Amino acid sequence: MKQLKLTGFVVFLSFLTEFLTLPTKPPDVDNFQVTQKFINDNIGYLTIIAFAQYVQEAAFEEVEMLVKEMMEIRDKCIADMTLPECAKLPNDVLQESLCAVEGLPQKYNFSHCCSKRDFERRHCFLYNKKVDVGFLPPFPIGDPEKKCQDYQQKKDLFLNKYLYEVARRYPFVFSPTLLTVAARFEEVAETCCEEQDIASCFRTRVAPVIQYLKKMSVYEKTVCGAFIRFGPKVFKSIYFAALSQNFPKIEFKELTSLIEEILSNYDECCEGDSVRCIRSRSKVMSHVCTKQDSISSKVKECCEKKIPERGECIINSENDEKPKDLSPREAKFIDSKDVCQHRDADQENFMAEFLYEYSRRHQDLSIPEVLRIGEVYENLLEDCCRTENPPDCYGHAEEKFNETTEKSLKMVQQECERFQNLGKDDLKYHYLVKLTKMAPQLSTEELTSLSKEIVAALTMCCTQSEQFACVDNLVDLVLGGLCGVNKNRTINPAVDQCCKSSFAFRRHCFDSLKADETYVPPSTSQGLFNFHANLCHAQNGALQRKKERFLVNFVKLKPQFTDKELQSLLTDFTNMVEKCCKAEGPEACFSEEGPKLEAKSQAASQT
Repeated sequence: MKQLKLTGFVVFLSFLTEFLTLPTKPPDVDNFQVTQKFINDNIGYLTIIAFAQYVQEAAFEEVEMLVKEMMEIRDKCIADMTLPECAKLPNDVLQESLCAVEGLPQKYNFSHCCSKRDFERRHCFLYNKKVDVGFLPPFPIGDPEKKCQDYQQKKDLFLNKYLYEVARRYPFVFSPTLLTVAARFEEVAETCCEEQDIASCFRTRVAPVIQYLKKMSVYEKTVCGAFIRFGPKVFKSIYFAALSQNFPKIEFKELTSLIEEILSNYDECCEGDSVRCIRSRSKVMSHVCTKQDSISSKVKECCEKKIPERGECIINSENDEKPKDLSPREAKFIDSKDVCQHRDADQENFMAEFLYEYSRRHQDLSIPEVLRIGEVYENLLEDCCRTENPPDCYGHAEEKFNETTEKSLKMVQQECERFQNLGKDDLKYHYLVKLTKMAPQLSTEELTSLSKEIVAALTMCCTQSEQFACVDNLVDLVLGGLCGVNKNRTINPAVDQCCKSSFAFRRHCFDSLKADETYVPPSTSQGLFNFHANLCHAQNGALQRKKERFLVNFVKLKPQFTDKELQSLLTDFTNMVEKCCKAEGPEACFSEEGPKLEAKSQAASQT
């Protein structure tokens, strides 16, 4: 397999292709040729991603075997495209190859997928992915100097292993995103391995790469969850709201065409088809950049940039300015007497146009809030169009919209007040307790991760001028991660209801949830109060994580404990660690103090 090439590679995977600079042929021809060449050159990396995401438990050596097989198939097809396997979808070929490896389906429990065909098999592999990766060993960090030695001696193998480890832990991240992460990590390794303080360099430079990966993971998982759980209608609504804010000058017809292409792209990316995902994504960005004049002046500037700045520019481009002649509101949706007739003629298109007009006029609102307004308007028309005087009924729509936004704004204000009043640690404890009581069935790892993401969102957004949209967008994405991609995922009745009833209003639904009344806690403490001297050797971050895990597991054991009682327990835990780590025999101290802490908590639960 050839080495990852950063020049052009990141740009390509940031969804722009070289054809933009080659005007001598029709764009679609160049786009296809460049995309196909890229896929052929990188089939090994794409195989690693697909295999590691579909069969997360598989060993790297098993993945390597399949990579070799897929590259042999590629070479055959380049030589003779008339061969039977060359007419199949690459993802089907890969899944067939997985199923054909003797003993592999039984070893990793996916043999039930191998008995299916086509669409059913693809979806079986998709639903077989595991969000909670607690069954995997910790991500291998390794000694930085040894890492550099491996990188410099065998770059290809080093990057393959890195891609494998990341892909199996992020099973719903799209292949272009993972390849971008790999390319950025290669750049980090290239730079840091020349530095004197290698460890410090890696710590500093890897952090933004991981941040990018986590951000894209949450976003892609949420949008795929919306697509799979709610279907194309909600998916399109999300993009009508988002792109109308980003490109307020785009014509509705042009936007509709673009969203249809994006829909096709997500169908393939969400399914985990790494090859078709890249091909479709390239086509979408071709659409944007070849019609930049009619879409956005910001995109035009990005598409004129040279490699490698072009890709990052378009991804991070700010919202374009609204047209100067854009009226404060679109009269046809509220002031017209013929609203019901227009709606009845083509309801889906009518509602899409409403979202387009409302969103481009309200760039200050979050995407979920625009969707809420859309749902309120749709329900209002459903009622109004049955009355004797519909215009008099829907003429008050703006009041309904304002009421909805006020409720959402109040929710964000309360969250940011909590952020201001509590320290970062106490804020995290608040969400650890709230989420654990709400969904105790989730793993400790998932609950701590969700809490961390909410706190990170509030930390970033609550000090910004555009506080509302920032908080509402990011926290909604976190909750989307909680709901997950698999529409058959169940947590408990109340959480399941929030996840499936309304995509737009799920944040309001979650905000009102209390402790799960159906939950039956374990009858014993299951070793929760067995502490050891290794707590004394944990660094600040590691000790904090152990403390958080202890809190989550205790709330699962005693969900009836109040916030005040839990705060007292955490204080006792901290005091115990401090006392025992100063003792001559820490292990003996923990053996004595652990049962005391358990007895105290038992007594508190009985009062």
